[in-house]
Amino acid sequence: MENGIHFISGLPRAGSTLLAAILRQNPKIYARMSGPVGGIYMAMLGALSNANEFALFMDSQQKEDHLRSVFEVHYREIGKQKMIFDTNRVWCAKLPALTKLFPNSYFFCCVRNLAWIMDSMERLIRKNAFDLSRIYNFERSNTVYGRIEGLAGGAGMVGFAHNAIREAFYGEQSGQLVIIRYDSLAEDPGGIMEKIYALVGEKPFKHDFENLDYSEPVYDSWLGTPGLHTVRPKVTKTVRKTILPPDLFKRFNDQSFWDKGDNPRGVTIW
Repeated sequence: MENGIHFISGLPRAGSTLLAAILRQNPKIYARMSGPVGGIYMAMLGALSNANEFALFMDSQQKEDHLRSVFEVHYREIGKQKMIFDTNRVWCAKLPALTKLFPNSYFFCCVRNLAWIMDSMERLIRKNAFDLSRIYNFERSNTVYGRIEGLAGGAGMVGFAHNAIREAFYGEQSGQLVIIRYDSLAEDPGGIMEKIYALVGEKPFKHDFENLDYSEPVYDSWLGTPGLHTVRPKVTKTVRKTILPPDLFKRFNDQSFWDKGDNPRGVTIW
């Protein structure tokens, strides 16, 4: 990876796919939705742990080399030509290791008001009313309350990501973390891109924020959630009323910890 690697992480429906769609307009950058590297990394981590009885024959340096090789092998050819931005929600939970593997990398963490994330997920499910989503284990009799509970749990799509961000935000490696608010990206994509390029040492690129072209229809269809990774052509903030019951919206409307002034490590927030 001669041109370096950086990471996109954060909450679902908070702009990570949008950010990747913008970055990939630049021919010098590789970016897309979450790919296989995160899963391979986690499987390798398990194989190097005491869950594998033979892991005791490896020292710390060998384990580090094995984990680094996951990225080097996957991006061997792409990395010769482009700067890599790998996307996965798990990265925020792995900063202690990843900052040692890649000390010059940044972690761009996309965040959004949790109530509107839940609203966006529910809106997508209702749009695909004749599909059962793998996100909810194809549950046939679920209600909006059950769906939101599943998302919000510690192992749920939103709950896990929220906890991972908090771990990174308050952790010792937070100096390599950058929080990007969804509203900031939607309202001022040019300004956010200018800051990203300055941070990673890349020359500015003239993006077309009115003609994005990115979707993953095959994956979304397999997931039973068509449109999950479809990015609208124009970057813009949509103002709408919530479709969530008032009690659910109220429950999640005040959990944006990054906006409460409690930032003891001085994490960069855009």
